[in-house]
Amino acid sequence: MSDTKQQKALFLKSKHGQFAIGLNSIPKPGKDEVLIKVYSAALNPVDYKVQELGGFVEKYPAVLGEDIAGIIDEVGEGVLNFAKGDRIPDNSGYDDAATIPLALDTASTGLYSVGKYGFGLTPPWVKDGIGMYSGTPIVILGGASAVGSYVIQLARLSGFSPIITTASPAHEVYLKSLGATHVLNRHLSADVVKAAIDGFTKNPIKYVYDAISLPETQRVGWSILDAKGCLVLTLPASVKEDEGKERQVIVTFGSPHAKENKELCKGSWAILSQWLEAGTIKPLRYEVLPDGLEGIIGGLEQMKAAKVSGKKLVAHPQDTK
Repeated sequence: MSDTKQQKALFLKSKHGQFAIGLNSIPKPGKDEVLIKVYSAALNPVDYKVQELGGFVEKYPAVLGEDIAGIIDEVGEGVLNFAKGDRIPDNSGYDDAATIPLALDTASTGLYSVGKYGFGLTPPWVKDGIGMYSGTPIVILGGASAVGSYVIQLARLSGFSPIITTASPAHEVYLKSLGATHVLNRHLSADVVKAAIDGFTKNPIKYVYDAISLPETQRVGWSILDAKGCLVLTLPASVKEDEGKERQVIVTFGSPHAKENKELCKGSWAILSQWLEAGTIKPLRYEVLPDGLEGIIGGLEQMKAAKVSGKKLVAHPQDTK
């Protein structure tokens, strides 16, 4: 009889297959690793896209998910800065914390990664980084999305002004509380958006972060971009760079494990607890799904049908029946 402890988990059973609850072995942390007892898990669009498109995963059945929060249950060899029982700052709950990882990493890499994944700007956690881009405008398409909400907050710390975003009008007050200076209706045409931006600033728009990155939002972003500007996307590009011209398109990749992102993400995560405690960075709004892991299946369907706006969906694994 095996001594391996098991837990309930949500599996994607096969490529393009269905999700189902099953039992999974509780892993042991290896060298430089910690084992986290998960109290909250947040959903991301990539979770249903793996099922839909069959990408990213090679071995099935697979346990998906990018965003978790909990307490450290065990530490592996070589771990020095963490101990069993450690958790996030006391003023942040598990659900708050679960809204952070992938969206914050995607926001920070798109803004600050040097090379193929970002604008290459100086991040606000390095010396003299706070307020460095004072007076420089930035446009964020999809400000109410998880990634867009963190781009707004980081842009505020970097000093960008004005910070112009698109979203549903219902989210205007919330996005201005995060740092946006102007919120435009996301259904406006590219011409109307460009005219409005021209009224907000006379400076060229050299930075556009498209947190939605559908073909229609990419067209808007490309149309308002300066001749020497850069458009950052979270999905593959449908717009084409101008041959012989200086406008750029960059598709970001928010994994902190990519070699290009490791040092950058070490910096952001090193200061994150301090920023959360001070309220400098605010976690996102969220809705708790019922029935634990089982509720994730319905939550992904909601996201696929575009029925989730301005909030993250989170689940409590311990609520699984």
